[in-house]
Amino acid sequence: MKVLGNLRKMQVELTDPVQYQLPLLDHLVPLNSLLGKTVKLVHTGKIRCVHCDREIKKSFNQGYCYPCFIALARCDICIMKPETCHYEQGTCREPTWGEEFCFQSHTVYLANSSGVKVGITRDTQIPTRWIDQGAIQALPILKVKSRIISGLIEVAIAQYVSDKTSWQRMLKNLVDPVDLAAKRDQLLQLCEVEIKDVIQRFGDDSVEYITDQAMIDINFPVQTYPVKVKSFNFDKVPEVSGVLQGIKGQYLLFDTGVVNIRKFSGYEVELFV
Repeated sequence: MKVLGNLRKMQVELTDPVQYQLPLLDHLVPLNSLLGKTVKLVHTGKIRCVHCDREIKKSFNQGYCYPCFIALARCDICIMKPETCHYEQGTCREPTWGEEFCFQSHTVYLANSSGVKVGITRDTQIPTRWIDQGAIQALPILKVKSRIISGLIEVAIAQYVSDKTSWQRMLKNLVDPVDLAAKRDQLLQLCEVEIKDVIQRFGDDSVEYITDQAMIDINFPVQTYPVKVKSFNFDKVPEVSGVLQGIKGQYLLFDTGVVNIRKFSGYEVELFV
């Protein structure tokens, strides 16, 4: 099989194990069935912006051309740090987009990917967000009315647990199951004052405690986890090949190394199986 197309992040479905598909042009390539087979990805040297589709020599922020990178609100720092919301400051690059994207229901959650972390996501991205992070467990703990609120609460909780994933530990599967419900109760008690301050600022209906949802376990299609993580980079070596031993997060795990598919969004590649 040979398929040519521009990479986009893998599409996922929460089953046991997670089902992965790789979008390439009008193709959705099923990946789980390729485990144990030799797979080759060859970057042709072409890159197209994931937003405007112009051909570019270098991508920014996982697939954007430079003009889109500096113009689009979705590429601004406040996407990574919602507590710095530019809409709130009156400096949003795209106020209309901000109203649609940022002023909708978000979930604050705990996940266990390389250890317990706190994170936030739009409700529409559950459970995709957890799968993309390579979490083996996840638990929603709060529902809030906007992105800035979720960011402020995330900052408070991040005083006590990480808000980042160690991708190397995640790929090596150096993580043990945790009682996330007990951790939730502990963290919400520690952050009680900060959460009350947020509610006072944004209103009584701005934060809702989630107590009735069970923890979600996530099983990834991995035959063998790497002992050492060698990361492939299409900008340096255009060909990635090897026996596909697993898929976790947005990474393909070969016996020769790993590649972050999302990082190279917009890159034109040929897939050989």
